[in-house]
Amino acid sequence: MLIDWFTVGAQTLNFLILVWLMQRFLYRPILRAIDAREKLIAQGLAEADLRKAEAQKERDDFRNRNEEFDRQRAALFGKVTEAAESERLRLLGEARKASDDLNAKQMDTLRSEARGLRQAISRRTLQEVFAIARKTLTDLSATSLEERMVDVFVGKLRALSDKEREELKSAFAARSEAVVVRSAFDLPAAQRASIEKTLRDLAAAEVPVRFEAAPGLVGGIDLMANGRKISWNIEAYLVSLEKGVSELLDAKGAAHATADTSAEELGSRR
Repeated sequence: MLIDWFTVGAQTLNFLILVWLMQRFLYRPILRAIDAREKLIAQGLAEADLRKAEAQKERDDFRNRNEEFDRQRAALFGKVTEAAESERLRLLGEARKASDDLNAKQMDTLRSEARGLRQAISRRTLQEVFAIARKTLTDLSATSLEERMVDVFVGKLRALSDKEREELKSAFAARSEAVVVRSAFDLPAAQRASIEKTLRDLAAAEVPVRFEAAPGLVGGIDLMANGRKISWNIEAYLVSLEKGVSELLDAKGAAHATADTSAEELGSRR
């Protein structure tokens, strides 16, 4: 078999030309297009990754904001709940205190009224007792009794101390009117003379005396000179006794009040 080298050379040249043509006008544009496409795809992927990262960041930020909002809401709700509980306790405390104060005031009022009632009853009873005693002594008094009381009164004058005598002399000297001697009944002349003589002895001078009847006196005699008074009568004893009993009642009422207060304080501590 004979080889046609011309044909072989022509075909080889044609092949080389075809390869060059394909490389120049086909492969290179295709490669450039592929490179451009790859670059475009890579850019798209990069942009997609960037958007994905941004979206992830926004999602994280949104989640963080939601979590912060939840924390703030929980904290605010806790503060509101705590404030509401504190206000509730405060209002309950004020209501309880107001109720306790009202109860204490009512109890104080009741105790005060009870003490006042007890004292009023005691004082009324005391007044009635002394009124009966005064009336009984007044009914039993007689002229003979008054005469004996004059003797006691004269004895009291004679028993005055030196200081009291000087004070009485000064009262006599400074008087602007007669010395007044009062008794429940009109005194007999002898009794008047006895009192006048005793006063002269005390004053070492004449002392004008005016005798008066005072039915309100319960057995006894009063002497008044320039504002100074010397008395001896059963009324004075009754008044002194009544005053002593009244003071005893007041002290007893104060002791009850102190005991009630102590009991209340002890109850409140418990």
